[in-house]
Amino acid sequence: MLAALTAPAIGRRADSTSLPPLASLTELMDPSLRLPVEQSLAARYSEWVAEALDEIQGCFLITDPGIAGHPIVFASRGFLAMSGYSLEEVLGRNGRIFQGLATDRRSVMEIREAIREERTLQISLLNYRKDGTPHWILFHLFPVFGVEDGRVVHFVAVQVPIRRRSKCLRSSAENRYDGGTGRFLVACRNEFRSDYELGCNPVVELFVDVDNRGLEAEESRQASEQEKEKARDAANSILSTLAHYSKLTGRVISDKRCSEAGISAINSSLVISLGRIKQSFVLSDPQLPQMPIVYASDEFLNLTGYSRHEVLGRECWFLNGPDTDADVLHQIRQSIQAEHSCTVRLLNYRKDRSWFWNLFHISPVRNATGKIAFYVSVQMDENAKSNEHGLSPHMRQLGVVGAVKVAVRSLSICAGPSRR
Repeated sequence: MLAALTAPAIGRRADSTSLPPLASLTELMDPSLRLPVEQSLAARYSEWVAEALDEIQGCFLITDPGIAGHPIVFASRGFLAMSGYSLEEVLGRNGRIFQGLATDRRSVMEIREAIREERTLQISLLNYRKDGTPHWILFHLFPVFGVEDGRVVHFVAVQVPIRRRSKCLRSSAENRYDGGTGRFLVACRNEFRSDYELGCNPVVELFVDVDNRGLEAEESRQASEQEKEKARDAANSILSTLAHYSKLTGRVISDKRCSEAGISAINSSLVISLGRIKQSFVLSDPQLPQMPIVYASDEFLNLTGYSRHEVLGRECWFLNGPDTDADVLHQIRQSIQAEHSCTVRLLNYRKDRSWFWNLFHISPVRNATGKIAFYVSVQMDENAKSNEHGLSPHMRQLGVVGAVKVAVRSLSICAGPSRR
């Protein structure tokens, strides 16, 4: 049961202690991230959600796996006070900036797996403040799912400081577990080496660094039951607030995966990897009726004028219009039935009904077992500026297809058996 909502009244004006407008805090950010970070919360929960979250007691961060680099889109007052960072230093950054030399590789690997599997995790973690001082926290991570498509829309990381135990208690714990630590560290190193030898390139980036530091970290400090309960209570309050404000926009969220529209939810780790491909493309799921779109790149949204929630779940033919050549559409359908790639030139329409000549390429994408997991469709405006590297449109399209195939196959290899 979610905790009772204690958010401020909807529409309340910000008082003198409220944070400055988000736009003013993202001026120093990478321009390509600024707008997505500013809109990440407001687009789904309403413009008042940040103010409501700001009144929740506790230390927590919210990140968006749908934005390239999985950046932080909200940081609570408590977290900023604990870490020593300012809000403008945190927004748009990846959570691995809080790691340091003694951050335990075992803990990092556990967090990585939880994100890849899109599940809740509670673990002790050694992080670093801005001034470089280390501190132990209870790290409570949970995903937030969109009800309309079952996709992870945000991750929330609640952080509760762990009090230092007395010397006698530490000695008792060390005696109790003496003899097993060395073997565990060796096993951990072997597991990490196995990942490398398999060629896995984990794309999970939330609170995860990718070098070898931290393997020799000190023994983890264990949280008390009271600290664990405090983390759970904070998580419930945050989720309750997000759920309340999501209802105002009609884009309802939940702490459990459920899909009203029957849209196949793709793994958030794959979303992160696809976000690095800076071209206009969409992924469609051939396992579902009408082969709906399950992923749309930012560049596709910019090209067509549609928002992401207007695209996901729709058939891939919605850009067509009255003057789109029916013979070309038949050629595309035939290539899909034959499970072959196809390149055509067709007339498409943006949301504002302006038209453009689309250099269109579609290709099947197979997972590690050889089964078709998706179809990738790459769109290019014929009148767009030429590529700075001098590549032809077709070569650029093939580059996108290749990058998508690597992302899909790498994830299915690293994650083991697929749900597809």
